[in-house]
Amino acid sequence: MLPTMAFVVRRPGGRFEARESHATPRGPRARTLATFASLDDATVALVIERAETPVDVHALVQAARRAGASVSVGATPVDIAARALLAELRAGHRPAPALAAALADAVDSDTDVSDTARAAAAWSGATFEERGEALRDLLLLSDRLPVPDRRL
Repeated sequence: MLPTMAFVVRRPGGRFEARESHATPRGPRARTLATFASLDDATVALVIERAETPVDVHALVQAARRAGASVSVGATPVDIAARALLAELRAGHRPAPALAAALADAVDSDTDVSDTARAAAAWSGATFEERGEALRDLLLLSDRLPVPDRRL
């Protein structure tokens, strides 16, 4: 069998395929190694596992970029979130003004953001369960506060 080569093709619906090409006496043949929306570490691992020959990860990343796929290989969760936010901003979607200010403050602490806005921003990513638990704690606290003397 002749050498193989990994490449990436765009599929309908914003999906991509990493494929492996084989040169055979009857002509080139290809098989899909992985299907993905964004090339990440897990997808690269799958491609490496399924490929019949060693995969050049750098070449695979470049092929994915040429095909128009987003690439988050070796990225931290913060990098992935930042890329997603930038994509939304490029699409014309804007966060609420308070969130935009909190983001600016989180990236550059020299911004003029109030302590209240900073405290609210800390809850922006909280789950419903976390918010519910905080509300229960506040209600239990209010039950323990002394009742004011209304005779005055």
